[in-house]
Amino acid sequence: MSEALKGVRILDFTHVQSGPTCTQLLAWFGADVIKVERAGEGDATRAQLRDIPDVDSLYFTMLNHNKRSITLDTKTAKGKEILETLIKHCDVLVENFAPGALDRMGFTWERINELNPRMVVASVKGFGAGKYEHCKVYENVAQCAGGSASTSGFDDGPPMVTGAQIGDSGTGLHLALGIMVALFQRNTTGRGQKVLAAMQDAVLNLCRVKLRDQQRLERTGTMHEYPQYPDAKFGDAVPRAGNASGGGQPGSILKCKGWETDPNSYIYFITQGAVWPAICKVIGEESWIHDDGYATPAARLLHLKPIFARIEQWTMTKTKFEAMEILNQYDIPCGPILSMKEIAEDTELRATGTIVEVDHPKRGKYLTVGNPIKLSDSPTHVTRSPLLGEHTEDILAQLGYSDQYIETLRSEHVI
Repeated sequence: MSEALKGVRILDFTHVQSGPTCTQLLAWFGADVIKVERAGEGDATRAQLRDIPDVDSLYFTMLNHNKRSITLDTKTAKGKEILETLIKHCDVLVENFAPGALDRMGFTWERINELNPRMVVASVKGFGAGKYEHCKVYENVAQCAGGSASTSGFDDGPPMVTGAQIGDSGTGLHLALGIMVALFQRNTTGRGQKVLAAMQDAVLNLCRVKLRDQQRLERTGTMHEYPQYPDAKFGDAVPRAGNASGGGQPGSILKCKGWETDPNSYIYFITQGAVWPAICKVIGEESWIHDDGYATPAARLLHLKPIFARIEQWTMTKTKFEAMEILNQYDIPCGPILSMKEIAEDTELRATGTIVEVDHPKRGKYLTVGNPIKLSDSPTHVTRSPLLGEHTEDILAQLGYSDQYIETLRSEHVI
């Protein structure tokens, strides 16, 4: 079966995480992603957090599968000439340089558009247009500026960032969608365009339900689904809600058997209204089914703390997997707290390609995430990340450069 993006060529000027997340996703779908790197150094993550001396780190390998690497000194005249040729032969240029860096290289939007009117130029930036647009942004900064940190954690503690990389990888996923939309529209217009994904914007998009709650709070002064209700007063901003969902289906993380020694022996339990009678029967509180204080979702909001305390008495008698097996018989929504070790060893995740094993010529075999998006006619085959400059000569030859000229470029340290 053909790959969905076969024939699409991506000029990848990205580094670290946000941009490489985007280009790796496109590469997984079959695009030819040409990663441009500086000779001798390459992407900074090749050396970051190394666990094996002088070998590309897992940080790099897990963000650059299915790509080709070319080294190029774009500060030289010959390097700029090659870059111009690449621009003419590619469909998309993706970059996450500091603001204005591409312009300073001499490759403004106008110049790129002159070289290739069909090219899509996609950029990751920390902030969109405004007073902060020239500021440098990293993962946790984006989480804080996008509203995630202020609404994460417990009400009696400080703001908290999440372990999910919603700033970097989240923005990369947004950018990939923007690129696909621009390519689709190009089929109609024949012209490329600029695509921008700002990290603050992407985080806010993932926190949209909290913006919903801000407006509800301003209108009513309270939010019954939050753990502060009914005992504490609400301020003028959405508070941190701990492990409560803050939505229409109250939920909480509860202890399971073994929690004293296993930090992940917990389960997330949702008291969905449709299965309330089943919940009551499972935990041995059948009288709650018709009790006026518990019979309706609205009534239960006044008693969520004692309700979850009682459910936890039951979950503490079961392992998280035993509880899952019982609760799913009654369609009670729940989920085990899985550690990264448990996820790495999950045979079902490996069977679906969500976790894959890759063989690297210097690192050996290692685990990585696979494509989270599955297409029925275009299965993803994850290949290893490229060594620094591994495909330089092949790419230049495809662009029409002779072996003799390539050797000259190498002798002059252009590549």
